[in-house]
Amino acid sequence: MIDPVRNNKRQEIKMLNRKLLEISGVLNVESFDSEEFLLETEMGYLMIKGQNLHIKNLSLEQGLVAIEGLVNELAYVDGNSQEKSKGFLGKLFK
Repeated sequence: MIDPVRNNKRQEIKMLNRKLLEISGVLNVESFDSEEFLLETEMGYLMIKGQNLHIKNLSLEQGLVAIEGLVNELAYVDGNSQEKSKGFLGKLFK
């Protein structure tokens, strides 16, 4: 298992009142709609679920994303979990 502290990667997630989410360490925006975002980050794939979600600011050069809307859930998608990865791949190739 990779130790996030040892590989010198850093990610910061700030949330204000469940309405504004600022994330650093973002490598790519894999998919998004008004209810779900899937971001590739330095710490793994991050899934964000909510309502009326939209990108407020995006700078992949700096690895920064700001998302507005009502945030209900943040979860890292673990590639070791068969059940989650099937759901993840199913949504990705839908």
